[in-house]
Amino acid sequence: MTGWTRLCWVPVVLLWLSGCAGVGPGSLYQPAGPARDVLCLCGGLAKPAPPGIVFVIDGAGGFEAASRTMRQTIAEAQMPLEVHSFRWTHGYLRVVSDQIHSTHLQRAGRKLADLVLSCRQEAPDQRIYLVGHSAGCGVVLIAAEQLPPNTVERIVLLAPAVSAKRDLRGALRSSCQGIDAFISSRDWCCLGLGTLLAGTTDRCWLTGAAGKIGFQPTLTAPEDEVLYAKLRQYPWNPSLSWTGHKGGHYGSYQPGFLRAFVLPLLQ
Repeated sequence: MTGWTRLCWVPVVLLWLSGCAGVGPGSLYQPAGPARDVLCLCGGLAKPAPPGIVFVIDGAGGFEAASRTMRQTIAEAQMPLEVHSFRWTHGYLRVVSDQIHSTHLQRAGRKLADLVLSCRQEAPDQRIYLVGHSAGCGVVLIAAEQLPPNTVERIVLLAPAVSAKRDLRGALRSSCQGIDAFISSRDWCCLGLGTLLAGTTDRCWLTGAAGKIGFQPTLTAPEDEVLYAKLRQYPWNPSLSWTGHKGGHYGSYQPGFLRAFVLPLLQ
């Protein structure tokens, strides 16, 4: 091989080395999003991550508006997520029965926990999210309390119709990324007057609903502060009206609000 031929091979070798190293401006390795494959000349095609699973638990009355909107919005955003609605109510329009029947709520929570554990056994590497709206948040928290630590990736509560003093420590342990709760002081009809008359799903009347005034941490030991550091609460304010969320009970699952604030939590 002549000196000129050896010189011609230099840029080719350098290019190959940079691709394998995955560093530098000439690298052929480009970090990809969670839904894409990663290609490296020396490593081949990486195995794509399995799509995450989102269980959406609607509120009382069997309207299923939250799960339907969530499924449509995620599909439009082309996110690598499978959306499953978990049906737990007594039936269509049976709002009061769903809200006050605590035994039924407990049974539904146990069924959801069993379903999550089944999914975890079948696909240990799959990310699982729990998203609840209104009374459905009660089902979510009951289920989460029965799961082993770090079973689900994240729990999202939209306008939770549970007590502001609800103990979240068990649910926080079961979630790797903790709990994100969206609340609104303007939710005076459903979570104000409604829970004053019918009570919250955990049968409290005087403490107020968490979806209206926020959760109050239960701190009885030093480690509780570490757990509650995984609770993030997002109060509504008028500047968010552009998302379609006007502060009412059903605003937190409007498509614009989901795209701006909820779906990023499921990445």
